[in-house]
Amino acid sequence: MQKIPVTVITGFLGSGKTTVIRNLLQNKQGLKIAVLVNEFGEIGIDGELLKSCQVCEDEDIPTSPIVELTNGCLCCTVQEEFFPTMQVLLEKRDSLDAIVIETSGLALPKPLIQAFRWPEIRNGATVDGVITIVDAAALASGNLIGDLQAIESQRENDPNLEHETPIEELFEDQLACADLVLLSKTDLIEKQDELKVMQWLKSELRPGVRVLPIIEGQIDHKILLGFGASVEDNLSTRPSHHDEEEEHEHDDQINSLEWITDQQYNLESLISQLKQLVSEYEIYRIKGFVKIANKPMRLVLQGVGQRFDTFYDRPWLTGEPQQTKLVFIGKNLPQNLMA
Repeated sequence: MQKIPVTVITGFLGSGKTTVIRNLLQNKQGLKIAVLVNEFGEIGIDGELLKSCQVCEDEDIPTSPIVELTNGCLCCTVQEEFFPTMQVLLEKRDSLDAIVIETSGLALPKPLIQAFRWPEIRNGATVDGVITIVDAAALASGNLIGDLQAIESQRENDPNLEHETPIEELFEDQLACADLVLLSKTDLIEKQDELKVMQWLKSELRPGVRVLPIIEGQIDHKILLGFGASVEDNLSTRPSHHDEEEEHEHDDQINSLEWITDQQYNLESLISQLKQLVSEYEIYRIKGFVKIANKPMRLVLQGVGQRFDTFYDRPWLTGEPQQTKLVFIGKNLPQNLMA
């Protein structure tokens, strides 16, 4: 029996990983794809978004092909949650064409890939390829990792400076492990800025790794699947900042907060309130569902920096609590953030 190919989709918070996978599931052309979603926070925002795409259930697979792991970071939980989940999926691999894993925005890719060297997994699955998604608008504006020109200047003077924070190290590790980089949200920046970002990314990547611009997660599934890279067998060609460490540590100042309320909102007022919070606190990402006053549909809200994207994904279900549920991910966020 052939090994089932696994595509790992990584990327920083708010880069658009879930949007890409949602588009993949809606345009999979008959392929049977299982998805593992790694959440940061207890509210299953990403998993719920994927399940609501209405094309995810497959009668040939007796369990839902969307599996949520909620401990926040696959690289830290491979033994507790990932391993038994993979064992279940491997038992059904004759009913699957591929597995896609969406890592948390705070997950290092290599520890997860190393788990595919375990005999219990190695005999049935292989990491077909690693795709890293980068937010073009955030990068061009200096969010998340800083101004591009400043980074280049720092590199010339001291190449260690750009690795001072865990966020920057994580970003570089995700790039170093990639077989393909998708540059999302290019419609939000000028063409010259897109070209500048692409040029800088290419200078950071291994030779031969392509950078493809995408809009709203739209990309042919044939590009996402079928790399045949057997990544677990050539990790030495993908250096990271944590290669010499037995275990890695996340910045313990990074935390997530959940806000659940029955309150109904005016969208403009809510976004204004959230933008004010972003200006006052170090918030990396806001995501969740919102109950808009006098609207029968659920609003999906995703925010990075001062930019917020919203869309209505489906009507509220009969008997479903019509609540606003938001997850805030940031640094040293107080428990009374939304008080």
